[in-house]
Amino acid sequence: MEDRREIEWQFEVPHPDHLASWLEAERERLRPLGSRRITDLYLDTADWRLYRAGYALRLRSAGGKVEATMKSLAARGENGLRERREISEPLPKADVRLIPEGSGPVGRRVRVLAGRRSLRVLFRVETDRTSCAVLLAGRRAATVELDSSEIRAGTGGRLLRRVEVEAEPGVPAGELEDFVRELRETCGLSPAALSKYEAGLRVAGLSPPGLPELGPEGTGHSPVLGELAFAVMRSQMRRFLAHEPGARLGEDPEELHDLRVACRRLRTALRVFREALPEGAARFRGELGWIGGVLGEVRDLDVLLAREGELPDGLQRALERDREEARDRMLQALDSRRYRCFVEEFAGFLRRGDRGHAPGADRPVLEAAPELVAREHRRARKAGARIGPGSPAEDYHRLRRRVRGLRYTLEFFSGLYGAAAREYVSALKGLQDLLGEHQDATVAAGTLRRLARRFSAAENLARLREERACELQGLLPGRYPEMEGPLWGRLREEMERRRAKPEGHERG
Repeated sequence: MEDRREIEWQFEVPHPDHLASWLEAERERLRPLGSRRITDLYLDTADWRLYRAGYALRLRSAGGKVEATMKSLAARGENGLRERREISEPLPKADVRLIPEGSGPVGRRVRVLAGRRSLRVLFRVETDRTSCAVLLAGRRAATVELDSSEIRAGTGGRLLRRVEVEAEPGVPAGELEDFVRELRETCGLSPAALSKYEAGLRVAGLSPPGLPELGPEGTGHSPVLGELAFAVMRSQMRRFLAHEPGARLGEDPEELHDLRVACRRLRTALRVFREALPEGAARFRGELGWIGGVLGEVRDLDVLLAREGELPDGLQRALERDREEARDRMLQALDSRRYRCFVEEFAGFLRRGDRGHAPGADRPVLEAAPELVAREHRRARKAGARIGPGSPAEDYHRLRRRVRGLRYTLEFFSGLYGAAAREYVSALKGLQDLLGEHQDATVAAGTLRRLARRFSAAENLARLREERACELQGLLPGRYPEMEGPLWGRLREEMERRRAKPEGHERG
C-alpha cells in the first residue's frame, strides 16, 4: 500500500522505432526491466463523486497482480511534467466491487466518497509497456516506460504511443531535468497534451459535469430584494456543493469548515430575506439546520484535536474515536435520502427563482437594506445586553450567532456601502473571532470533562480550557462597544445617504 507524490514526464512518441533505438544505445545509463501487458479500468460513480473530489480511480491488472489506484487530477506543469498524489492498494482479483470493500487507503477513500453509489466503468485501456531503469551516479533515479496503449470505450477506440519518465520516490524533479531534456530533444518528443484519463474521457464521449446549474449570481443595475436574495443563495449553494467532496474525504479540516460556513450563510440568507422569498422557503432553513448540526459535531472535535496538540495516548485515541463516530454520523446524513432530497429540491428552488408571490420581492435593495441591517443589529445588541457577571456560556454563544448574522447580512450587501461597510465588517469579525474562541474553549472543556472519568489528564486540560474561556470573557467588554461605536454610526449615515440618492449605485 502506498500514498506518495508521483513526479512524471509524459511525451507523445511520433517515431517509436527511433526512440527504441536510442534506449537500446544508452545501456550505460539505462537497464532493461522487461515488458508486460497492462489492463486498466477507469471508474467513477454515476454522479462523478471521485472526479468532484479531485481524483481519478483506476483498477489495474498486470503480471498476475491487481491494484486499485487513486491519482489526483493535477494541473500540467512545463515540458510534460506532472506531479500528482498517487494512492495504491492491492486487491485479490480484478473485481470492481472489491474496491470499496477494501480496508486500505483506496478502499476507505472510495467508501466515504461514493457512499451508497456503485462504481461504473468509464473506459478501458490495454497497454503494452517496455520499461528501463535510469541510473544516475550509480543509483536508480527513475523509470522510462515506453507504452503502446489502446483506449476502448463502447464502439470507439484510440491508439496512444507514449513515453513516460517517472522519478523514483525521494528523487526531486531537478535531478532528472538534464536527462529528460536530452531524451526529448534527441528523439523529437512533444509533451502529451492529455493524460490517459483525459484522453479516455474524450474517446468515451464523457464530459464530467461541473456543479449543477442554479441560475445567475449577478444582479442588474438597480436590483430588487428578491433578485439579490436568489443571487446570494445561489453563490453560497455553489460553495456548499463544491466543498462537500472534501468534507466527505476528511483529509483537510478546512473543507468541512468551509462547507459549514456556506451552510450557515444559507440559513442566514433564508432568514434575512424571508419577506422577499416565496411561501415554503423556510423549510429549507430547517434542513440546513439539521445538516449544520451533523457537520458541527465533527468540526468541534477537529478544533479540539488541533488546538490541544499532543495528548496522552489513551485520551488521544478516545478523541479520535469520537471524531470517527461523528464522521460516521455525518456520512450517513450525507448519504441519506433526506439529504439528497434537500439538495435536489433546493437546487430546483434556486433555478426557478420564483419570487413573484413574495410581498417584499420587488422592493429596491437600497431601500430595504438599511432596515434589514438595522434589524440584525438590534438582534445582536439585545443578545449583548443579556450578558453580565456570571452569564452562562449559552448567552455568549447566542451573542456570537447574532454577531455572525449581522456580519453575514452586511456581506450580502457587499458593494453597496464601500469602506463604511468594510470597516464595520472587520470590527464584527474581530468580535466574532473572540466569541468563537470562547465557544471552542467551552465546547472543548465540556468534552474533556466527559472524558475525565476515564482519563485523569483530561481533568487538567478541561480546567485550562475553562480558564481560557473566563479570560476571553474578560476581553469582551473592550471589544463589544465596537458594535455600537463610530463605525456603526458611519455605516448608518452611508446607508441613509444611499437610500436617499440611489441613482449613483452601480452593480454588476
